[in-house]
Amino acid sequence: MAAGTDLSAARAANDSALIRASLSVVEPHAANLPGFFYATLFGRYPQVRELFPVDMDVQHDRLLRALLMIVDLVDDPANLVRFCEHLGRDHRKFGTESAHYAAVGECLLATLAHYAGPAWNAETAAAWTRAYTTVAEVMDQAAKADALIRPATWAAQIVGHHRYGGGIAELTVRTDQPYPFDGGQYASLTTPWWPKLWRYFSPANAPRPDGTITFHVQEVPGGRVSGALVHRARVGDVLQLGAPQGDMVLDPTSARDIVCVAGGTGLAPIRALIEQAALNGLRRRVDVFLGARTAEGLYGLDDLLRMSQRHRWLTVRAAVADQEARDGAAFLPKLLADSGPWQQHDAYLSGPAPMIVTAGRVLARGGVPLHRIHHDPFVSLDDLA
Repeated sequence: MAAGTDLSAARAANDSALIRASLSVVEPHAANLPGFFYATLFGRYPQVRELFPVDMDVQHDRLLRALLMIVDLVDDPANLVRFCEHLGRDHRKFGTESAHYAAVGECLLATLAHYAGPAWNAETAAAWTRAYTTVAEVMDQAAKADALIRPATWAAQIVGHHRYGGGIAELTVRTDQPYPFDGGQYASLTTPWWPKLWRYFSPANAPRPDGTITFHVQEVPGGRVSGALVHRARVGDVLQLGAPQGDMVLDPTSARDIVCVAGGTGLAPIRALIEQAALNGLRRRVDVFLGARTAEGLYGLDDLLRMSQRHRWLTVRAAVADQEARDGAAFLPKLLADSGPWQQHDAYLSGPAPMIVTAGRVLARGGVPLHRIHHDPFVSLDDLA
């Protein structure tokens, strides 16, 4: 048994080295890799084209990010499995079926071989095949298990639509089936105007008795989905939601007080966390810092202040960065640092990436362990370690 285990570990280590080495050869061609892959996939298997949006730009980026994440986790089996299970569940909304995995694997290896050139050999191909087979099996099994307990998507009719200034809109929807989620999670969403083009938004509320869900949407310059939701969407229109995702939720085992930092529509998941705390009957103190570049960006401040009047355990502070003042941009982190100490708190951060990183740095330097700093999943705080 020991010899077999040693042999298996040695092969895994060798596979990992081969995968990383071949990717280093391919990496200079990263910008062209997704286009070649999808051209190969659609050329060999034209029937799968209908699963994808007309505009493939974002899809190209997602493929590359997923591939790099898988390679990054190749030496971390537990987190690799967790990541692939998430991918498998999430791919249900695209209509992915078990048979598609073989086609994707075939075209992925063909793409890697094309760009690796002479560095691609039988041993490297075998290593990638074993790795992809494992990834595909985990994704497929997770998708099948998920299909037993919930739908792939939910129809969500808009029942409320309100525009704030600064290109921000608040949308409230009601789903055709119960949508189970926790405050702090996020959902993927697609519109009837840009079908199959999915974007991520966080509910701004904890689960409600009437089943409605509110989203805050910031129009992104050139953003098709955000622009349609802010300017084109009307009451009665029907959107589609993917399954709830994300781990930025309250820790039910923790008795620590909480500090939150929110910027822009990052307010949505923080507001949902506050509602979730009230819903759960938690009596931990919650300090919220809301930051914006202009006073108009504090669109949710009045609402938060009303919540603080209802809940004595909630304190709200706001900071506006005066762009004309030399130290204006540093106002929020200074306010956060001066209002501490926070080392005994759980922290939740949501908003623009620079704000999250800056706030995370303030908290980490103030003694908050990184594992207690929860934040948007699309931002990394690894450099703070």
